[in-house]
Amino acid sequence: MASIFSKIISGEIPCYKIAENDKFLAFLDIMPLKEGHTLVIPKVEMDYIFDMDDSTLGEMMVFAKQVAHKIKGVIPCKRIGVSVIGLEVPHAHIHLIPINGIDDMNFSRPKLTLTQEKLEEIANKINH
Repeated sequence: MASIFSKIISGEIPCYKIAENDKFLAFLDIMPLKEGHTLVIPKVEMDYIFDMDDSTLGEMMVFAKQVAHKIKGVIPCKRIGVSVIGLEVPHAHIHLIPINGIDDMNFSRPKLTLTQEKLEEIANKINH
């Protein structure tokens, strides 16, 4: 069965796209810890990130780095935090989170509830 991320890749489910190439997609998390929280995924469905071949994993990290620079260029923060948890969705993904302190990456904190308009505004800001 296709993961929710595979449905996003195929266009069955819309997303707030930040970047895309032939192998990877980056889009805003709709239940973010911070504004600008972005997910980076491979287009080939794979459950566990460390089951990826070395070359693809390396390319994914370089793609994530490019996305992180885009985010940091427009979202006020000290750093872009990186997290790989892999329990929420059975499709490998990297969280890129604008942070000012370590607690900004605490996944047990309540998530933000952002309107569709706010998510569109953030995506447009990052993409321009």
